[in-house]
Amino acid sequence: MDSERPTMIEVRFHGRGGQGAWTASLLLAHGGLKEGKHVQSFPAFGPERAGAPITAYTRISDEPIDIHSGIYEPDLVVVLDPTLLGPSVVEGLKSGGKIIVNTAESPEEIRRRLGLGEDVEVWTIDATSLALEVLKRPITNTVMLGALLKAAGIVKLESLLEAVRERFKGEVGELNVKVIEAAYKEVKRG
Repeated sequence: MDSERPTMIEVRFHGRGGQGAWTASLLLAHGGLKEGKHVQSFPAFGPERAGAPITAYTRISDEPIDIHSGIYEPDLVVVLDPTLLGPSVVEGLKSGGKIIVNTAESPEEIRRRLGLGEDVEVWTIDATSLALEVLKRPITNTVMLGALLKAAGIVKLESLLEAVRERFKGEVGELNVKVIEAAYKEVKRG
């Protein structure tokens, strides 16, 4: 990338209503704000019920953001629910992009399953099992944030952890910090 152009990273989250995809997007944006970056975070859903597929988007840039649309060519795709895996989750993913998937499958298996070329990095983590172990609930959003930051250091881990502690107070916040740190260590790259 030309060092004279502004750097903007676009992230698209795929999840189901109630899994915290938009919360993950907001927390990532909040981490960017803590570093003085320009951010956008927004969901794409209608009157869906819990469990319906949703997408959420985050833009983080060193310069002001003047785009006000969905993200159609993301740098990064995060899949919170493996039942959503299919062609639509990788639609528009840039060459050189990365996909981070909640699955017990290996990155190589996901690459084959989605028909991805070597120009896309594939990262996997069994976020559901980790969330159940640490949080005692199958809510994978903060697990996936830890994995995302390892895959692509969009913001500093410390900035995200500070944002999480502000959003979730007390024991809930500390458990989310713990699961983010564990995911950061456990995510696998293919």
